[in-house]
Amino acid sequence: MSISISDRAAKRIKQIREQDQVDPETPLRIGVVGGGCSGLTYDLKFEENYDPNADTKDQEFESEGMKIVVDMRSFLYLAGTQLDYTDGLNGKGFHFINPNASRTCSCGESFAV
Repeated sequence: MSISISDRAAKRIKQIREQDQVDPETPLRIGVVGGGCSGLTYDLKFEENYDPNADTKDQEFESEGMKIVVDMRSFLYLAGTQLDYTDGLNGKGFHFINPNASRTCSCGESFAV
């Protein structure tokens, strides 16, 4: 199982990269941290100091031409997840389609397994 990015999310990430002048080769780190009303919260950031040769337990994926890195602990919660983006009337922003989540909060920013 891997982690993927939808076409809409990839377009928005590319816009943010250009806007913030982030190198296109900088991987996107997706993670899970404790918090939120359901117990776990998603975390997204550009991993500007990522060293692919370092002896880490990071999982690496590629989707929509973007490199994604995930620490092993987070990957246990995120396997099979897709990152999507919407800008419609029902809310604007990134959304995670996580098959492992047994419960999510109404805002979609936190989940439980």
